[in-house]
Amino acid sequence: MDPMDSPRPDPDALLAQLRQQEARAARGRLRIYFGASAGVGKTCAMLAAAQQRLAEGVDVLAGVVETHGRAETAALLVGLPLLPPAQVVWQGRPLAEFDLDGVLARRPALVLVDELAHANVPGARHPKRWQDVEELLNAGIDVYSTLNVQHLDSLNSVVGGITGIVVHETLPDTVFDAADEVVLVDTPADELLARLAAGKVYLPAQAERAARHFFRKGNLMALRELALRRTADRVEGDVQAYRSDRAIAQVWQTGGGLLCAVGPRPDAAHVVRSAARLAQQLGVPWQAVFVETPALQRLGRARRDAILQTLQLAQSLGARTAVLPAQQVAPALVDHARAHNLARLVLGRSAARWWLPVPRLSDALAALAPDVDRIEVGQGPAAPAAMPPARPAGPLWPERSAHAVRRALLAALICAATTAVSHALVPFFDLANIVMVFLLAVVLSGVWLGRGPAVLAALLNVAAFDFFFVPPRLSFTVSDAQYLLTFAVMLVVGLVVGQLTAGLRFQARVATHRAARSRALFEAARDLSATLTAEQVVDQARAVIGAEFRADVVVLPLDADERLRPPAEAAPGLDLGAAQWVLDQRQHAGLGTDTLAGSAWLYLPLLTAVRSRGVLALRPSAPHFLQVPEQREQLDTFAALTALALERVHYVEVAQSATVQMASERLRNSLLAALSHDLRTPLAALVGLAETLGTSQPPLAAPQQALAAAMVARSRHMAEMVTNLLDMARIQSGEIQLRTEWQSLSELVAGAVRAVEGALGDRPLTIDVPADLPLVACDAVLIERVLANLLENAGKYTPPGTPVTVAARLAGADVELSVRDQGPGVPAGQEAAIFEKFTRGTAESPTPGMGLGLAIGRAIVQAHGGQIGVAATPGGGATFRFTLPRGTPPVLDIGDDGGPATAIDTPTPTPNPAASPAANPAANPAT
Repeated sequence: MDPMDSPRPDPDALLAQLRQQEARAARGRLRIYFGASAGVGKTCAMLAAAQQRLAEGVDVLAGVVETHGRAETAALLVGLPLLPPAQVVWQGRPLAEFDLDGVLARRPALVLVDELAHANVPGARHPKRWQDVEELLNAGIDVYSTLNVQHLDSLNSVVGGITGIVVHETLPDTVFDAADEVVLVDTPADELLARLAAGKVYLPAQAERAARHFFRKGNLMALRELALRRTADRVEGDVQAYRSDRAIAQVWQTGGGLLCAVGPRPDAAHVVRSAARLAQQLGVPWQAVFVETPALQRLGRARRDAILQTLQLAQSLGARTAVLPAQQVAPALVDHARAHNLARLVLGRSAARWWLPVPRLSDALAALAPDVDRIEVGQGPAAPAAMPPARPAGPLWPERSAHAVRRALLAALICAATTAVSHALVPFFDLANIVMVFLLAVVLSGVWLGRGPAVLAALLNVAAFDFFFVPPRLSFTVSDAQYLLTFAVMLVVGLVVGQLTAGLRFQARVATHRAARSRALFEAARDLSATLTAEQVVDQARAVIGAEFRADVVVLPLDADERLRPPAEAAPGLDLGAAQWVLDQRQHAGLGTDTLAGSAWLYLPLLTAVRSRGVLALRPSAPHFLQVPEQREQLDTFAALTALALERVHYVEVAQSATVQMASERLRNSLLAALSHDLRTPLAALVGLAETLGTSQPPLAAPQQALAAAMVARSRHMAEMVTNLLDMARIQSGEIQLRTEWQSLSELVAGAVRAVEGALGDRPLTIDVPADLPLVACDAVLIERVLANLLENAGKYTPPGTPVTVAARLAGADVELSVRDQGPGVPAGQEAAIFEKFTRGTAESPTPGMGLGLAIGRAIVQAHGGQIGVAATPGGGATFRFTLPRGTPPVLDIGDDGGPATAIDTPTPTPNPAASPAANPAANPAT
């Protein structure tokens, strides 16, 4: 047995397993009742199991169970403790939701949470119900839940393509895979359609609509197949984990995976293609491996390249590939098949050779693993071009031959030295002991030089021992026949010892390579984790990857504009267009790939779970080095580490920028609040003094009256700016709380118009507010402020005499108010930036202002749950629109005598003292 593959368990793995078991013991268990669609009986199965657990004395709580009006489902709820729902207010309406805090406070042993992929109401603690379940599991509470196959993220688009309906409520597949139990609830399509027709799935109106769209027989059969396959994949993972935990070596015939053995034969590509067709026909995953024995390692470079090309062919056909270093082929294949639970092994047919005592590979596999099915592929067409000759031409062969000659000469020198040392020992030791010295020389030759020099050393030592030490000396003649046995034993022992030492040397070299790869990955991860800037990541990745793969390396990260940053130093042959294609397509290109295969550079995207962070390009000095699957996997790992480092640095920079911005915002708000508070009192006094001056007795002359009026106007303008500064500081500090009450839109518009009286000048104002618009729940003072700011903005930036229109209308679930003018409009590209603080339409403008009115308006509208924006007015100008949630206005009950109305089911809002009563401007649309 290979000492590197000892069955002894890894202590680190055992410790990690124990820690995982401890963490799982403290965590609640999740059971998911999984089905193909609604109506298969998931909720009923969950409730039936809950009733059984309740009868066993378990503390069961029905957290949220959706009956959808089904009588049989509601009947199963009888006797189960029910959790009262929590009330969450959304858009002014109270909605019933799952009470997570109530469950955590009661802490039952088991809670039922129906519809795991449900999206919670905005304002709840978590946006998704599966996140509520995660919190319950972390608290040690067991959970039963239900899920349909169309709610899995990985199958959402597949289901949408089948049914034509896109489901928006989904959950990650990791939640499904991490569940402790998955119970498949299956119902045939015909039976489910019968249940739908009988009203056991939906109410009659919903059932009729569902039968026309989603609940068609073809859809249900396809969804059922998806559910069965996904459950089978989940159970297969459980089987693998069970076999690994119990150290079960026997292959269980539960899966249909294939293992293809790739060998040095000319028809290896034919075997790979046959295995790919068989896997496609069976619909199972498959793997292709090449077992590299010491004998195969001595193959010429051309034949090794051909084997690696065959592995690449298998990978392109959908296989997972690997190179397995081992002493013998059959045990390595069996161990790999059992480790991955691959029940079928595909290999080429080999003819029996009677002159060799070694059995055929198929027979060796049959003896080692009778539980694994063997499929021998017939010999394919000869492909001499695909399999180069064993001895490669070119400069590599003389170099390798010279190396072999040097090793043979060293072995001969070792034999000569051994002979000289033994000649000095003859007076003191018997010939039997001298033989041990020659055997030691064979062992040393095998350890230092390999198998071939060890065989040469064994032959030379036997000849030297016969010639120099066996009587008659200096002759190959043997006087005593017993020395023939000594020669034979000495030769056999020397060959066996040389073979064993060469094998150990091979294993040591393999272990060294493995340790070197692991150490390189560890050092790269350690060094990249210590980087603080993207430039440091680039330099570190170039140094590590270049040294490990003996290649020229270029890392192209993204700049602030999400474009590839060109390298600081010129790289001959580097194609930035190919790098951009790799970034856009998220695929490899260049050397050894199907895209730009003639390039000397290999381009890899730096992918993370969120997005691409750049491109890694390298030009290896030995291109065939990257054809080895292990080396390619290691390169992919280096690329992943580089991408994660760039991702981490990016978010560090984002966090630092956000911290600085928050600190500057707090400082700015503090300064604004301090200044505005200190300026309000003197400004109020200044306004009062200016007004008093204008009404003083005796009356002022006309020039002095004009100066007094200008002082009043400027003082009021300054007071408004200070008020804006104070309001912005209060809004951003969160001190302003909405006083939401039901308001009339016509009164809001009238109050805003009175507040800006005089700001519009001679501009005609049109008000278009239909009288039948519903009431809106808002803070009247703040919304009037938004309208007033928009009207003042129109008065500042539009030419005199141009009309201004205030309108209101229904827009779906919202109410939209707009202020339209016919001025110069908003510069192109500034539609969003104009709502930022201290931003104006033109950088240098004679119009007074600080650029806070629109920013305050946006903050107020967003605080109400609405949106604000600007668009060009047809014919010129700008139209500012903002929306408010429509909500559900109170229903008025008019008495029989026509007396005052009273609200039903909704409390009557108290009058807002800040709202100015006025007649409905809609009665006079032009003012």
